[in-house]
Amino acid sequence: MGRQVDRDLVLRARVLLLSTDRRVVRGARGLAAYRLLAQADAAVYGSKLAYVLLEAARSPQVQDLPQARSALLEEAVAVARALEEGNPYRAKVLGRAREALQAEQARQAGQVGQAEGTGQGGR
Repeated sequence: MGRQVDRDLVLRARVLLLSTDRRVVRGARGLAAYRLLAQADAAVYGSKLAYVLLEAARSPQVQDLPQARSALLEEAVAVARALEEGNPYRAKVLGRAREALQAEQARQAGQVGQAEGTGQGGR
């Protein structure tokens, strides 16, 4: 195991994953489980955590929260970057995370530019 993580919490997270018929558990429960499990074993759960973070950033729950979207995408990039070079999913998930973060930053920059162009800038 990587960092010292509460064994009961790790067991509960693993039971959650095993109790679903999906390859990747999505949503808030999946995100919480993968965050915890990635602390225990990043080599196994890190790429799934990055994937679920990318999905969370596209979720309707953060549609009107650009800072939350950016935070999720920055976390996805950091998690993917931390994967070992030999991880077969590292390049793919890192590329997707970087691309999504750049798109989000461009989107936010465009919104700021539009607001300033219409006199709605926050000065």
